[in-house]
Amino acid sequence: MHVTDRAAEPNAPDPTARRGKYKVRLVRGPFVQLAPHPDAVTDGDQLLRYAEASRRGGHRLAADLFSGAGGLSLGMQNAGYRVVLAVDHYPEAVETHRHHHGGLSVDWDLGDPARIREVAELVRQAGVELLAGGPPCQPFSKAGRSMIRHKVRHGLRDPYDERRDLWRSFLEVIRLARPPAVLMENVTDMALDKEMFILRTMVHELESLGYAVEEKAVDTFRYGVPQFRQRLILVGLRDGLAFDWPGEQPERVTVWNAIGDLPEVEGGWRPEGGAEGWTPYDVPVTGFQKRMREGVPEPDAHRVFDHITRPVRDDDLRAFEMMDPTTRYSDLPDEVKRYRDDIFDDKYKRLDENDLSRTITAHIAKDGYWYIHPRQNRTITVREAARLQTFPDWFRFAGPPSAAFKQIGNAVPPLLGEHLSRAVRGALDLPRPAHVSTREVASTLAAWFASGQVSGIPWLRAETRWQVIQAEILLDRAHPDVMRQVWTLLRTWRQPQDTVAAEENLRRTGGFISRANRAGTVVELAQRLADAPRVLRDDDALRRVPGLNESIADLAVLVVPTGTEDESEEPVLVTKGVLRVAARFSGHPVDRRNRLTDGRLEVARMIGIDSDARGAHLGLIELANTLCRPVEPLCQECPLVKKCVGARIDRPQLF
Repeated sequence: MHVTDRAAEPNAPDPTARRGKYKVRLVRGPFVQLAPHPDAVTDGDQLLRYAEASRRGGHRLAADLFSGAGGLSLGMQNAGYRVVLAVDHYPEAVETHRHHHGGLSVDWDLGDPARIREVAELVRQAGVELLAGGPPCQPFSKAGRSMIRHKVRHGLRDPYDERRDLWRSFLEVIRLARPPAVLMENVTDMALDKEMFILRTMVHELESLGYAVEEKAVDTFRYGVPQFRQRLILVGLRDGLAFDWPGEQPERVTVWNAIGDLPEVEGGWRPEGGAEGWTPYDVPVTGFQKRMREGVPEPDAHRVFDHITRPVRDDDLRAFEMMDPTTRYSDLPDEVKRYRDDIFDDKYKRLDENDLSRTITAHIAKDGYWYIHPRQNRTITVREAARLQTFPDWFRFAGPPSAAFKQIGNAVPPLLGEHLSRAVRGALDLPRPAHVSTREVASTLAAWFASGQVSGIPWLRAETRWQVIQAEILLDRAHPDVMRQVWTLLRTWRQPQDTVAAEENLRRTGGFISRANRAGTVVELAQRLADAPRVLRDDDALRRVPGLNESIADLAVLVVPTGTEDESEEPVLVTKGVLRVAARFSGHPVDRRNRLTDGRLEVARMIGIDSDARGAHLGLIELANTLCRPVEPLCQECPLVKKCVGARIDRPQLF
């Protein structure tokens, strides 16, 4: 390894600093330069020769797009893969990756169509088995979603010059290269928007290419990572092969389990020797610490590198001294505050040594206040942050400390990557067909709903959004006979104006079925919306109507789209019993835990995003309210019975 000490980063405090406006002290040097790996190559031809030699040596090959410093690459390597290609667009991260891995590590922009084609061809020619990546996923405008949805549903594909969104670049590389396995990591926000648009689109396109797809919101601590960090993981296996998620680890690794062996240092302290400087180290104690020391060269057995952090201001020092892991920023005396505590209530956080760390993010490069050491009055060091992300102690990061922090915060924890990659490898080594595809389930549900064989909620076939809203408010969970009788009346009031004109009749009906208060709510909404008819045609505005529950607005949006099918939103609903159906079908208790993450993912898996999606979603709601009852479900009449895990367990006589 070659490191040099370049000019230090600026560190002078702003003399005009005041509460709410100040300059945060950056982390003063050293600047680490890392020499390329002995097997690093510089062009595509050399890469192909390296890949061929690796295969002859018995290695399984992997590639990492949007690789960053290489956390996922390291995980794949530890699982038995050789990473022969890595692409990122952050120079320091590429330098870090090139130092630790052979093959081709390049600073390329995957928003460039020419680079997409080049990368895909290298992946294909090199014989890469596992293509991994964590593409950034930017939010879309409604018009952008409409355009993509239209192309998905009509079997069209974007021309290259439209592929400016990096998750779509990732899909394009897959389409062109067709690797046997795909592993994608991303923030869970990608899956938790109301429509879950990006995730549903990716699943659809991968299934269209012949991949069986599994996706899950993974808590990384369940795989030995000592922090609260939830990530969305998507795995796709070509030729419709099944994937089983790796088993969870039995014990949590706490902050002190992870970093308690690292020596005490003061904020701003630097060892002699610049980038090659080190801090004296004793011995690891816990199993996690021993793993982090594995691979450290013998001459460095009692040294630890990068154990440096930013200096501590005098006012921060006083604040840190007053804090324990339960102290909030708003609890501190005013004289040590530099932020408004009504906005930044959690601006400072001392880590709890007996618990998990909060999520390590790239923001740690800016100020580090979320990561105050559990015992020492300073923010954590580069090495401590790396430990909490499960980077081993021999792993170095190129650039100044702020760049190292950024690389660490952006990384996939290597330990998580290792567990996932081993599971992928196991699935390829013992191939078996996947249980079912999203497209198959969605098609079955949509056809069943369209057949009209069962009708438990008649307003799922309403013609106007107002019909849905008033029926849902007045008749939700009413006796089926009451539903049918009153619906014949409500369906005649197509718009709020109709209901206002029939107010007396509505109130009388509400009293007759012992729902007078609900009838009054309908009247109030009708009066409000009668003066603003455009609101009913605007999905977002409808959800903001005072007095209207957002879940009811979502149902109205789902049942009655505005404009064309491609232009209207399709919110993923987890109400009206759909989580119960999803839990039974998948065999996962998403109706009882992680309802808004795993639950919504399971629902999305059943409805897809193609032309069957809306009918599938309505069919799912109908199924939940008719055949898939909480008690004594009518499994023998269910269109999904042959693929339902719950039915197979509870009613084996049906199979």
